[in-house]
Amino acid sequence: MSDKTNLARRNFLTKLPVAAATAAVAPGVVLQSTNVTAAPRSEAVSSSVRWGMLVDANKCADGCSACVDACNKENGLDIHSAPDGADAVKWDQQKPTWMRTVKLKDISSGRVTNLPMMCQHCEHPPCADVCPTGASFRRDDGVVLVDRHICIGCRYCMMACPYKARSFIHENVDIKPTLAPRGKGCVESCTFCVHRLDNGQTTTACQDACAKEGHHAIVFGDLNDPNSAVAKALKSYPNQQVRDDLKLNPGVHYSGI
Repeated sequence: MSDKTNLARRNFLTKLPVAAATAAVAPGVVLQSTNVTAAPRSEAVSSSVRWGMLVDANKCADGCSACVDACNKENGLDIHSAPDGADAVKWDQQKPTWMRTVKLKDISSGRVTNLPMMCQHCEHPPCADVCPTGASFRRDDGVVLVDRHICIGCRYCMMACPYKARSFIHENVDIKPTLAPRGKGCVESCTFCVHRLDNGQTTTACQDACAKEGHHAIVFGDLNDPNSAVAKALKSYPNQQVRDDLKLNPGVHYSGI
């Protein structure tokens, strides 16, 4: 399949409006709708915008899972249940995970820090470099995605990702949101809630949930806009990128680690 064909399909998909009603598209497969009030994208994305976020680990509360829970609900991971008879331990190891919380321990001071880890949306994503079909790709606005139409499930991208941010869907997905179609045999990961961005919204589900809990540890926005909240926060607080030694220039920055 030519690059021109792939690009045309991706441009088309970014312009599709979100469905407004639940619909059965095949026996046993139901699309779960989510209402979006903002207008869908009418122009192609451009490099004038680069989406990114700053996570303040000092504000991440120990034991809090609001961001993870919100991500799961937003993208339908919470309704992807284990198949009948599945081993509980095996399912826990293999179930798709777009965002997880990790603990970092400073070996010199013993200080433990909690922070969410997800796809870092690199400027130079190694997942895209190793993908044999071009299914893993980076949009001009910095969002790294997987084209499920051409993903062959080889999982090279999972091995290449230094952040262990991608998951493989081992089991059938009978119920899926229209905003995040998912299916067995594909790789997936955090999308920066691209369905929101392409419908005129400017926040992610994890950011909203964190703010609702009163922590305000996640700031999301346009890194290229000096007047955006995230750009101002990056200038105000010392911050770093995880594995900055790899020179991938992730779109996710952390402070307090």
